[in-house]
Amino acid sequence: MEFAAEGPKAIPLWVNGHAFLTVTDAFFDVTNPATGEAIRRVPLCGASEAAEAVGAALGAQAAWAMMGVPARRVCLANLGDALDRYSGHFAKLLMQDCGFDEARATAEVGEAVAALQGASVGETGVFGLVLDASRPLAGLAEAISPALMAGATVIVKPSPKAPSAAYALCELSGRAEWPAGVLNLLQGDTAAIEGLCAADGLDRLVYSGEAALGAQVGAIAEAAGVAFDMKAA
Repeated sequence: MEFAAEGPKAIPLWVNGHAFLTVTDAFFDVTNPATGEAIRRVPLCGASEAAEAVGAALGAQAAWAMMGVPARRVCLANLGDALDRYSGHFAKLLMQDCGFDEARATAEVGEAVAALQGASVGETGVFGLVLDASRPLAGLAEAISPALMAGATVIVKPSPKAPSAAYALCELSGRAEWPAGVLNLLQGDTAAIEGLCAADGLDRLVYSGEAALGAQVGAIAEAAGVAFDMKAA
């Protein structure tokens, strides 16, 4: 995540186990709230990128489910251990994207580690997760861990205001040798959410964050006939 000559470097998508580069009509600048500086940017994706991500998750779901709970628990625990080892890096990303102080950022990384290492078993299937910027790492880990334990595969759509830690966690899953397609990331805003809901193979959409934005996400899911669940921030 370095600066390119023409401005902040774009954070790619993470699809089918690797960084997925795409050219979109527009980008969103990720701004450090403490300084007002544009530090990164994300592509504002739509239906085609959403379909690619859902297709990867759908293709990986059967094999991931066949692994069994003990093997999936090892995968999540290994990712939690890796996150703990890189806790300082992830705290820095949260401080840059969200303006958190060091104590709050470090605490959030710890909450994410605990969620990955102590996951219960939730619902399986293929699901999309939409996040706001209030708890971009802990909210992510707490929402995906039970589903992954149950054999679900996931497409994460982080807030364009705070995408860095979510992308870094997906990248870390690749280093931990997770099967490709189990954890995917789609960048964007409303069009990306609409694309997820329109894609063939998505079983449900989950939102984690503040209620006001959750109501808007729920309305998109309802209009598309997609099952929706909202979790408190």
